Amino acid sequence: MISFDEFVPVAGVPIYLQILRYIQRGAAAGRIQNGDELPSRRVLSAVLGVNPNTVQKAYRLLEDKGLISSHTGAKSCMVLSDETVQAIRQELLEGEVRALVTAMRQTGASKTDALAMMEKLWDECGV
Repeated sequence: MISFDEFVPVAGVPIYLQILRYIQRGAAAGRIQNGDELPSRRVLSAVLGVNPNTVQKAYRLLEDKGLISSHTGAKSCMVLSDETVQAIRQELLEGEVRALVTAMRQTGASKTDALAMMEKLWDECGV
């Protein structure tokens, strides 16, 4: 069962999108695997303290993206091939890096300064 213990809501971002991103990031990092079961919509809405329709919207998006398989009255499970996980990772990283590059350019950082900062922080934030 996929755990939402580490889910931390962020103000200003719709919860259904945060649920989607949480699951995508878990899949990209390998914490969420093919076949893993998601909590029921009702259970997850209670755990997160949100309206069940919010969870339903997130699960519908996951279904539309082909990341989960759901059937009425049955559990929802992850559907992840290696190619799908790689595509998710690429999409997430590109979005994050694009936002970072935009912010760095807006603050006047040069490419050299930006890359030096990335190297420094990469080493500092190592796991």
